[in-house]
Amino acid sequence: MTSAQLKNLVEAALLALNSPLTVTELLAMFEDGPDKPDRRAVRKALDELQRDCAGRGVELKEVASGFRYQVRTELADRINRLFQDRPQRYSQALLETLAIIAYRQPVTRGEIEDIRGVSLSAGIVRTLFEREWIKVVGHRDVPGHPELLATTSGFLDYFNLKALEELPSLGEIKDLSQIEPDLFEQTGPVSDAGGAPAAQDAEQTPVAFEDDNVIPLQRS
Repeated sequence: MTSAQLKNLVEAALLALNSPLTVTELLAMFEDGPDKPDRRAVRKALDELQRDCAGRGVELKEVASGFRYQVRTELADRINRLFQDRPQRYSQALLETLAIIAYRQPVTRGEIEDIRGVSLSAGIVRTLFEREWIKVVGHRDVPGHPELLATTSGFLDYFNLKALEELPSLGEIKDLSQIEPDLFEQTGPVSDAGGAPAAQDAEQTPVAFEDDNVIPLQRS
């Protein structure tokens, strides 16, 4: 197989599937034998495909779960206008909770409550689990053995990140909305225990949260 043929096959595979693909997954297309490309060849094909996207409306992006074609972030706002569904809405409390987990992980529910100064709603945690943005990674070695929460690769994929190290430093942002500013409206900084927050999470006050700000290319 020539390098051009491999490049075309990799491109076709990425466009055919609705989820990111790793180099290992791309290699699964080939049977073992002398003609099977190695990881370096597949990676070279991916690098060339990324360069081919320069100046185009789409890009080949590497996120936590692998490589995917997607609409460029700066164009996503206009593309989203083509979709009829209204954006899903989440409360300010949920966004604050997600930010704390992202930056303080692994963290317990009690520690989240200490940071925010309010009781953590079970509905917020359930929603984050349903979105597959958080997971249980262990238990704190204290009485009661509370669950330790951390973010998932799905969280990184959604926010267009390859690794947690790509998150802005806490000194650079006030809240999670600044990671992808087009995703949020009317979000404020994470409350700290020194402030004067309400006694419980205000889940009745939703903020706009645009799903699919980063738009993967879907197969027809």
